[in-house]
Amino acid sequence: MIQLRSVLSVADNSGAKRLKVIHVHGGSWRRFGYIGDMVSAAVDQADPNGYVKDSQLVKAIIVRTRKETRRADGTYVRFDDNAAVIIDPKTGDPIGSRVFGPIAREVKDRGYAKIASLAQEVI
Repeated sequence: MIQLRSVLSVADNSGAKRLKVIHVHGGSWRRFGYIGDMVSAAVDQADPNGYVKDSQLVKAIIVRTRKETRRADGTYVRFDDNAAVIIDPKTGDPIGSRVFGPIAREVKDRGYAKIASLAQEVI
């Protein structure tokens, strides 16, 4: 469950280290975001040589959450951290060329196959 002011780690090599969520997309009264949802975030900490800079506003897709997610077969999946991948808002493709750590299968099911193909492991 990701909400306003949640801090996310970044799971790609775009240059950002931490993101602070400022909006969860999907409706004006939408309070929480889950795996596969799009959020607007501010870059809270960035690498000086990276593609994105400090305090830049970006769009990101949530790829891991600490809160468990129930699947249709009755199993649950949860991760050790809250993480997101920064995307280009026009095309929906990731800005970075690599995605680190495991990615939930729900990301691919939501239509972000490019993120899933760059990931080391899809769970």
